[in-house]
Amino acid sequence: MEDTPPREEVRTAEDRARWTLPVAGMTCASCVGRVERALRNVPGVVAASVNLAAQTASVEYLPGVASVDHLRAAVEGAGYTVPEASPGEDPVARQERTQREEERVLLTRLRVGAVLGVPLLLLSHWELFAGHGGLPVSPVILAFVQFLLATPIQFYAGARFYRAAWAVARHGSTDMNTLVALGTSVAYLYSGIAAFFPSLVTAEGLSVHLYFETSAAIIVLVLLGRYFESRARGKTSEAVKKLIGLVPKTARVVRGGAEVDVPIESVVVGERVVVRPGEKVPVDGTVAEGRSAVDEAMLTGEPIPVEKVPGSAVTGGTMSIDGRLLFTATRVGKDTVLSRIVATVWEAQGSKPPIGRLADVIASYFVPAVMAAALLTFLAWFLLGPEPRGTYAMVAMISVLIIACPCAMGLATPTSIMVATGRGAELGILVRDGAALETAQKVDTVVLDKTGTVTRGTPELMEVRLAAGGAFRGDEGTRELLRLAASAESGSGHPLADAVVRGAKGRGIDVAPPETFVSVPGQGIRASVSGRAVLVGNLAWLEGEGTDTEALGRDVKEIADIGGSPICVSVDGKAGGVLSVADEVKAGAVEAIRRLRGMGLDVIMLTGDNRRTAESVAEKVGISRVIAEVLPDRKAHEIRALQAEGKVVAMAGDGINDAPALAQADVGIAMGTGADIAVESGDLVLMGGELRGLADAISLSRATIRNIRQNLFWAFAYNVVLIPVAAGVLYPSFRLLLNPVYAAAAMGLSSVTVVANALRLRRFR
Repeated sequence: MEDTPPREEVRTAEDRARWTLPVAGMTCASCVGRVERALRNVPGVVAASVNLAAQTASVEYLPGVASVDHLRAAVEGAGYTVPEASPGEDPVARQERTQREEERVLLTRLRVGAVLGVPLLLLSHWELFAGHGGLPVSPVILAFVQFLLATPIQFYAGARFYRAAWAVARHGSTDMNTLVALGTSVAYLYSGIAAFFPSLVTAEGLSVHLYFETSAAIIVLVLLGRYFESRARGKTSEAVKKLIGLVPKTARVVRGGAEVDVPIESVVVGERVVVRPGEKVPVDGTVAEGRSAVDEAMLTGEPIPVEKVPGSAVTGGTMSIDGRLLFTATRVGKDTVLSRIVATVWEAQGSKPPIGRLADVIASYFVPAVMAAALLTFLAWFLLGPEPRGTYAMVAMISVLIIACPCAMGLATPTSIMVATGRGAELGILVRDGAALETAQKVDTVVLDKTGTVTRGTPELMEVRLAAGGAFRGDEGTRELLRLAASAESGSGHPLADAVVRGAKGRGIDVAPPETFVSVPGQGIRASVSGRAVLVGNLAWLEGEGTDTEALGRDVKEIADIGGSPICVSVDGKAGGVLSVADEVKAGAVEAIRRLRGMGLDVIMLTGDNRRTAESVAEKVGISRVIAEVLPDRKAHEIRALQAEGKVVAMAGDGINDAPALAQADVGIAMGTGADIAVESGDLVLMGGELRGLADAISLSRATIRNIRQNLFWAFAYNVVLIPVAAGVLYPSFRLLLNPVYAAAAMGLSSVTVVANALRLRRFR
């Protein structure tokens, strides 16, 4: 391996690379801390985070200073292995393959342990089953048979504990496997001496009792716990597997004038792809021909299908319901929206919120502390305990070593984060970092951008008001005035003009291009339509052009007062009417803001629009505080001002124009739509672009942190309560000393309980 280049002093974020590598052999929180320290000590590594539940390490490093080989060597140097990945294999598939292999190995060793352990248990406790008659064989032969049954369990079924303990011992460290290996070895070696050299045991004042079945039962129960834990861990990433499973294996493309089915990997950008009713869209693209309702629930969490027409964007993994679509592929492979979502969720699952680092700090001292406690327990019983003191001392020491469970501490945070981020993706909430989940549950103030967040972001024609006493009257007059205005506006590229044209077409009116067209920037347009002179613009400009606008003034004021944009129309020098154009409030915005306020959150609207329009929209949706007429570069300043008041602020915006404010907020929440998602702009991304998802995201955050706290409480309380019980604190009062076999069962149950509790988040609604 090449020498590591010297560390550079200044590197930008763009220079950094990320690598998520599988790590085999980790069993507890102590392992997590050891691997993280090894990776962080590599020159050039900026950050490293290890996920025990996913058995992965995510590393951010400086290429040219650190390399993949350096990182791999650091992990292996810490006593763990980095499994080789198949070429082109995605991380989720690799984890699933590794998981299956782990379960297969555990099950094989578990079967050997069970097949040999059951007769061993019967022989060691024969009197319990057959009365006091005893077996018709000598104690020496009975001891030898137990030794023969116990030895394969100790050194074959339990080999993983010895290998792992030795791997970390070579580097002067300890972990969960050290405790199991030590505890079972003491029971096995003591039993071997008692079986073949009983005089040595009696000489030390110990009773001749064999504990072969104890060491065997401990190994079998720990393996059983690991097996159940592995099975449960596999369920934590089921949401990501579901997302991957949405993409079909083949695509129907048009090649050589014919439709052919090809593997999805062979589809290239620019190819024409066909999707029939009931089929899934294989890649991202733009519809060229056909119409269909498309189910996008997997992407946005919204159950209502979206109508797709020529020009509409379609996303890989969604399903065409009732029509045939021909579209042009625009993004394929890892560039598709779904692939980016999976990659983002996978990365978030490997991240670690601050609350998770508490377990890591404690775990770094945990195993040495347990070994010290076991030694003190042995000495206390040996020096102060009743006869046979040596036997009591050994049993208590083994119980302390076995019952301690750093596994539960290591699994408490990552399992909850994995399940929560996967569930969030199913609901259209993309979590980019686990830390955002912890911060979001502390939020007390939600700041909403108006345009594109509370409102749709695209102006719509709301109504047409005719001038009193004018030439246009009734429904026919309304349609004719709108036809003239829309035809005139069709020569303009202004957003308000586009709203008028779309509004006319949506009402079934034919819009023709004007014969002549002149635009007056900031004022209006002058056009000739069907031989008639048409002026469209603001009230003052029409007055300046010689139109009597007295009949329009009242309508202009009323439209402006309710937050709309009034557009005045004059035909042949006379006032025709006023068009009302407004950015419509999003469906569900009122309900979403009511939910946010019901959760105890202050909701504030922050916008660059004029105050009258902003307050009108705020009143419609139930927002009482408005900060209006704020330029984009001042939005971050307003967020800082709120934070200075002691508020924990979440900012929701479109993720592009509001980028400085999103970055300044404690939690940045980007609003997106499935095909145009600003995943780089916020800590959380609402893929459906609907405010309903904001309340869901904060509720999910609260549920996740509550779940993590439950897990950590259980993990710590378990160890704090049961280690003293194993040491024998109940013996003086109740004559109760914990059997090491029960200690092993409790230890296995502790880990499974933590994972099972995390899996409850899959039912989050």
